[in-house]
Amino acid sequence: MPARKQPRRIARELALLSLSQINVEDSEDLSEQKLNDLVLAAIRTLTTELQDALEAASAEVRRGGDRLLTSETRSSDVRSAKAMVQEALELAQTAINRLGDAVELPEFVQLANQYEVREYAIELISTVSRRQTEIDNMINGAIVNWQLSRLPKIDQDILRIAVAEMWLLGLDSKFTVNVKFAINEAVELAKRYSESEGYRLINGVLRRVSEKLKTEAQAPL
Repeated sequence: MPARKQPRRIARELALLSLSQINVEDSEDLSEQKLNDLVLAAIRTLTTELQDALEAASAEVRRGGDRLLTSETRSSDVRSAKAMVQEALELAQTAINRLGDAVELPEFVQLANQYEVREYAIELISTVSRRQTEIDNMINGAIVNWQLSRLPKIDQDILRIAVAEMWLLGLDSKFTVNVKFAINEAVELAKRYSESEGYRLINGVLRRVSEKLKTEAQAPL
């Protein structure tokens, strides 16, 4: 049985999905009710993911079966047959991975409704929205030969959530997060939601942010 997801990990995913629904013009005027509505919308998004994951897994299984059948009936040589069988196995593995995600989602959605999860998700959304200019400046200072605005929106929001945790939450609220842990959690979010290599860039940027925060903390007053 897979380990239960931690409340804050679920809250980060909810915050990430919620931030994608916020218009820049509205980010400075988020009421408590609107924050709650955003979290509820994110939960609904996760429930539809369950059906999508199951359908995608089913499709991969069918494709894998078709490739196996093709390898048996149409292959002209052993090398070609092996290639087709290998592709079928890769498709089957993709299907298994999708099913693994789908199995976790019902528990995820149930836990997402818990007060502790919603409270932290709302705290993240509120902090990122209220302090976005400062957060973006911090991130831009850690990106080498690039700009935050040129990254995919999902990568921007993953970075903002992590920097909010590493830098601001311990100062502005009752929540505190270990810097290394925040980086690891951001990388895991990127592996789930970003492009294939997005997590590498996110890891590098956040490590540079971490070094900057450490240097500032050690500087004499």
